[in-house]
Amino acid sequence: MPVTSVRWVSDKQFVGTDSRNQSIVLSGDDSAGGVSPSQVLLIGLSACTAHDVLAIMEKKRKPLDSLKVIATGEQDEDPPWAYHHIHLKYIVSGENLTEKALVQAIDLSQEKYCSVAATLRGVADITTELEIVASKRD
Repeated sequence: MPVTSVRWVSDKQFVGTDSRNQSIVLSGDDSAGGVSPSQVLLIGLSACTAHDVLAIMEKKRKPLDSLKVIATGEQDEDPPWAYHHIHLKYIVSGENLTEKALVQAIDLSQEKYCSVAATLRGVADITTELEIVASKRD
């Protein structure tokens, strides 16, 4: 079972540490310096699904040269400002990639493997978009 901790550093700045002792600086205030906790949720979703897509494409023997996931979130106007819509744009490059294989990998991640997406499903509508760009090796 993962165990995390958050330690107050100063002002409105915190350090979050995961069960592998990796840390991230957090802040709910722009001037304090640190990632917004609500945006850490978007980063976590993006990293989770990126990991899945990368692994699935490797299993398909269609490795990626690059992968970037851009998450945009729409939050409620009133507290607690919950996300009601999250859009994930996958920007990928690699040799011999097909849209069909990538869409399948994205769908598998979203529907079966990504624990963050599974947690958010039913709370926020998650949509996806795919852009295949020229490989840097071309």
